[in-house]
Amino acid sequence: MPRATPQLLPIPNIHIGEVYDQRYADAEVHYDALGNLAEFFGRNMRAHRHDRFFQVHYVASGRVRVFLDDQHYEEEGPLFFLTPPPVPHAFTTEEGSDGHVLTVRQQLVWTLLDEAPELSPGTPFQPLCVPLGDLTGLDREEADRLAALFELLRLETQAPRPAQPSSLRALARLLFISLLRLAPRSRAAQSVRHEDLLVFRRFNELIETHYTEHWPLARYAERLGVTEARLNDSCRRIGGLPSKRLIHDRLMQEAKRLLVFTGASANEICYGLGFKDPAYFSRFFLRQAGATPGDYRQRHRAAVADGRRSC
Repeated sequence: MPRATPQLLPIPNIHIGEVYDQRYADAEVHYDALGNLAEFFGRNMRAHRHDRFFQVHYVASGRVRVFLDDQHYEEEGPLFFLTPPPVPHAFTTEEGSDGHVLTVRQQLVWTLLDEAPELSPGTPFQPLCVPLGDLTGLDREEADRLAALFELLRLETQAPRPAQPSSLRALARLLFISLLRLAPRSRAAQSVRHEDLLVFRRFNELIETHYTEHWPLARYAERLGVTEARLNDSCRRIGGLPSKRLIHDRLMQEAKRLLVFTGASANEICYGLGFKDPAYFSRFFLRQAGATPGDYRQRHRAAVADGRRSC
């Protein structure tokens, strides 16, 4: 009897001010360090989109694998990639890599282009991936300016300040001017095996549906119609991570979200995520996050009380 082809799920829309930093749910500009977001969401960020928002990842150090729609890039920092709304994107960053993530409402960018259409007509509709390490001349000056602006943005968000929203909007506009000036230096996408990409995407869709059921890898492979070895090979080729790590990352992302944004106890979260033993869940969380569920919740709440995120 032939295996049924897994039904493709819609690519989720993530509103970062609602699922990650609810203090800024209505903010026009949101900033955080790349390391903080990676600590919360995991180093492997599955395919998602941001309707009505532009998002910029500035990777200061470390290697990153990026999918911007169907375009694949594998680059070493420093670099930035720009994702327009609502382009789906997915990426994996190396452990220890860091940088900045800027998310802005699309109207801020449209207004800027209305005022300065010469920046790059049409470019904001296309994703960009721009390595910055080998630039020269005016491009090198612009890349240095971009790094300095991101540092100013980081400092501006460290604590509440008078007129902070206005300051953030002004910095975001300056950043986008530099980004669009560098847009012509965007890297051409690299080719990948279509079969590997299809397996990787369908595997992530199955994880999204079944991660709380704790399926063994053999069951995922069977549903995909491949061997476990082939599944693992495709995950390493496309995402740079073993298949089991992708499942663990999804469990951890949801566990952190529940610890941060709900009042559920660790035991309730344990059972809600399909774990049978709270002690095992605590050990699993400690191994993945370097802290117990209780310590993670306390540390995060203390950071919020101080007006900043800390990883």
